[in-house]
Amino acid sequence: MTLLLLAPALLLVGVVFLWPLLRYAWLSGHASSVLTGLMAVPNGGANWQRLLSDGRFWQDTLQTLRFAGASLALELLLGLALALLLNQPMRRRGALRAAVLLPWALPTTVMALGWRWLLNDPYGPVNGWIQWLGGRSYGFLSTPATTWLFTVLADVWKTTPFVALLLLAGLQSIPAELEEALVLEGAGPWQRLRHLTLPLLAPYLVLAALFRLAQALGVFDLIQVMTGGGPASSTESLGLYAYLNGMRFLDFGYSATVMLGMFLLVLALSAGVLLLQRSWLGRLR
Repeated sequence: MTLLLLAPALLLVGVVFLWPLLRYAWLSGHASSVLTGLMAVPNGGANWQRLLSDGRFWQDTLQTLRFAGASLALELLLGLALALLLNQPMRRRGALRAAVLLPWALPTTVMALGWRWLLNDPYGPVNGWIQWLGGRSYGFLSTPATTWLFTVLADVWKTTPFVALLLLAGLQSIPAELEEALVLEGAGPWQRLRHLTLPLLAPYLVLAALFRLAQALGVFDLIQVMTGGGPASSTESLGLYAYLNGMRFLDFGYSATVMLGMFLLVLALSAGVLLLQRSWLGRLR
């Protein structure tokens, strides 16, 4: 009976997730460019050998990890602070919560175009303010260091509300009686946060981290619209590299191999997050 009830969900998972994954695995093991045609003859793991020796793939892997690590850390910290603020009793709290969610509600493409316009050299508003103050315009999106920084800030600005929403749900599930008991025992705000709020909020923090980690490692639209991977491929992500191989160079087999490599990376890091959760909870208790 249980399997019967789960059958629609399992079917959906199979169609949406398992079938594309198997298709990628098949493509990665066969010659599959437009020039050679789709051939049912195994290529002897040539795509995987190419992947292991591809310097651009490893460069993009490091860049994607750096982007994901920076954005995830900032989003968790800011999301927790925002959730704690929104959980406090205040006037017009509902309107404030709705306003906070506006960046998350914007389509990523629209948001990326907005950031690109703000930072445009020399016609963007940011450079306009700098010139009005007597300074010179600066190419924020033409220097690798500043370009990477603003892609992280754009991602944090958009997705921090999502993290805050998840953590706010977790905060509201904590019984008020527990905090009142700690207050009566003389526990201060930091002690209540460390010994009560964070341990009970841990499952929500892990859930937010897993969601955001997978999305950040697979980032494509933000990078494609805002920087196109430039300057000099300094912000190119694995998702964008797979797209370029498949849609620009028409090498679908290698594109599928890059996607599978990215999937394995997400899987390994997600397992690492779950292991860290156990260690972290042990220290908090």
